[in-house]
Amino acid sequence: MNALTTDQLPVVVIGAGPIGLAAAARLIERGIEPLVLEAGPAAGSAVRDWSHVRLFSTWGEVIDPAAEKLLAPTGWVRPDGTTYPTGGDWAERYLQPLADVLGDKVRFGTTVTGVARAGRDRIVDAGRDEQPFTVHIQSADGHEERITARAVIDASGTWSTPSPVGADGLPALGEKTTADRIAYRVPDLNDPAVRARYAGKRTAVVGSGASAFTALALLADLAKEEDGTHAVWILRRGIGANTYGGGEADQLPARGALGLRAKAAVGAGHASAVTGFRTQAVERDGDQLVLVGEDGRRLDPVDEVIVLTGLRPDLSFLSELRLGLDERLQAPTALAPLIDPNVHSCGTVYPHGVNELSHPEQGVYLVGMKSYGRAPTFLAMTGYEQVRSIAAAIAGDQEAAERVELTLPETGVCGGAGLFDEPENAEQSGSGCCAAPATLQIGIGAPATTSGGC
Repeated sequence: MNALTTDQLPVVVIGAGPIGLAAAARLIERGIEPLVLEAGPAAGSAVRDWSHVRLFSTWGEVIDPAAEKLLAPTGWVRPDGTTYPTGGDWAERYLQPLADVLGDKVRFGTTVTGVARAGRDRIVDAGRDEQPFTVHIQSADGHEERITARAVIDASGTWSTPSPVGADGLPALGEKTTADRIAYRVPDLNDPAVRARYAGKRTAVVGSGASAFTALALLADLAKEEDGTHAVWILRRGIGANTYGGGEADQLPARGALGLRAKAAVGAGHASAVTGFRTQAVERDGDQLVLVGEDGRRLDPVDEVIVLTGLRPDLSFLSELRLGLDERLQAPTALAPLIDPNVHSCGTVYPHGVNELSHPEQGVYLVGMKSYGRAPTFLAMTGYEQVRSIAAAIAGDQEAAERVELTLPETGVCGGAGLFDEPENAEQSGSGCCAAPATLQIGIGAPATTSGGC
């Protein structure tokens, strides 16, 4: 297939979430035909799964400028840029209208099962870069099809693959067989069935990020209304100065407030914390579950477990492509040093684009949450800048592709699954965030906070 014919093919975008739809808008702005493939039945299907959770970015920070230009002629009314949407607001008031404007450029109920070079598996070198991509898809009714594309932008995210409770990255012993009592999402306590699941119950919350803060705060609120409700916060590290995030110093005020809310709520005694605990097994004890640590500790039984230990990318359908991924984070190799929590405690993830997101396989890009691999704290603004740069590169405008058009706030990438869990590293940094294993009541006998970076 010659270059002229290849250039006339669409760019396939995988995922109709905020970054995928922004990619489509940016491609249209450049006169390039996009085709967005979404496995779910509507725009922002993953976002809708956490529709009850409020973002810590304002409306002004989660609307892509190119997308807004597409929406403007339709009479779409831009929400107040200073207010904070929930996931449901974001999906209904922005993502779905944007998908509607894109019309038949978005195909719902379409799962991508594989991506490759036409006529070339990952071994073959000859003529590889001259071949278009083939994207294998399956519709909701089981029909299979193959689409030819000039480039592929994978914005499918990481929502579908939450990390397990096991400290070694694999499911803990018994985790699969006790799955009926384990959840991997922030609970929607406005749902009567979900509320009944946790009301009056003892629930373990495993994790140390914003999702864990949210779950703890919600369960603490429930405890004020339902006697017997209690949360047990399981941390692989200790409690220190930055355990609850940036607080009042966070440049995303709503995120800082979330950490403070969690701290205040659990400080009232609605939660206890277990620190330095790495889960090895989940065992049944009658109608309850017992978490067993790698050090042999057995925690008191709980009724439910909520695992919020992060997300990871599904790379299975990209197995025939030559991707350059960091061996730790599964993020593009040039991007990984900017976001690696083994290296950075707290700081800024600098705006980045096509140079950091390119792979040995020319013309394929992982963007949005998926570009971060297993790293946390992705911001929508970062994804919008990514796809602006990539669309410019696909259009041949290298100057625009390499230009930075975004200033980001401090991200607060604190701690992580690597060095920051180790007590000796806490001692070296002067921080109390990585204490030896202990059980304590939050707000009672907590270790003194110091000025380390965890």
